Amino acid sequence: MTEYMVVIVGDADRWWSTMSRQERADGYAEYTRFGEELTGRGHRITGGAELHATTEARTVQPGGQQVTDGPFAESAEHVGGFYLVETEDVDDLTECCRIIAALGDAVEIRRTVSPEDRADSTREEAS
Repeated sequence: MTEYMVVIVGDADRWWSTMSRQERADGYAEYTRFGEELTGRGHRITGGAELHATTEARTVQPGGQQVTDGPFAESAEHVGGFYLVETEDVDDLTECCRIIAALGDAVEIRRTVSPEDRADSTREEAS
């Protein structure tokens, strides 16, 4: 199976700041449904997490010399969480991701680099 990272991108802080308790409960119910749908369709969740508010972020700036509080990018959209999912059907995984995208955040699906991919890329450079 191929591993993908499903990244939830949007106004992640709204879950902690502007959503009512009921809205959060309804949202979490959809995330539960998403997980059940993945499992039921033969995808395998291997990891992931919801992230706390961006105000708790610490960023090591490029070059490593400076550390700042808060997210790296000054943007309205930030990563709010992620899943690691193994699947042979990225099209169906994409279809399942519509469940959480309907909550108002974008969902980015990216294939992870496997040790074999890394080895292949070094072989290509050597040729």
